[in-house]
Amino acid sequence: MARLPYLTPDDLAEADRGLLKRMITLHRCLVNSPGMARAFSGMGQYIRYGSRLDPRLRELAILQIGWLARSPYEWSHHVKIGQDFGVSGDDIRALIADTAGEANALEPLARLVLRGAREVYAGAMSEATFAELHRHLDAECMVDLTLTAAFYCAVVRALASLAIDVEPEYQPYLDAFPLPAG
Repeated sequence: MARLPYLTPDDLAEADRGLLKRMITLHRCLVNSPGMARAFSGMGQYIRYGSRLDPRLRELAILQIGWLARSPYEWSHHVKIGQDFGVSGDDIRALIADTAGEANALEPLARLVLRGAREVYAGAMSEATFAELHRHLDAECMVDLTLTAAFYCAVVRALASLAIDVEPEYQPYLDAFPLPAG
């Protein structure tokens, strides 16, 4: 159960009600601080709709962070969102295999993106990984990939610290692709 209340539009000032266009539990908790919810939403909207980074690669990077953090909320939401941007079930199974160091069918750039996301999760992308990615991605996309991975590191930590609940409609995504125990 969340550590702060889930608010509804009726709980908010008129100017802040638009922050709950999506009535997901994360947003319903974040609006306890409307200013922070607005800033958070701005970054998330840019990542999803403004970035030139290939959307499938972006979603694979986000899924990698969710998998590493064992974040049921992040994982379930981005399994669904990823499908909208071209991430297949085979891609998700390959991500799980890649994380375990096992052979998989992902193309080399996708595996490289996952490696970069894992390194950001661990602290910082290595010089070698950054240089290899930069051979495929321009400077703008390198910034976008790096900040996407870093932002979602923050997101999974906020989700865990605030104890955000997974909505029932996202449970099927956890059932289809369960996180490992512990």
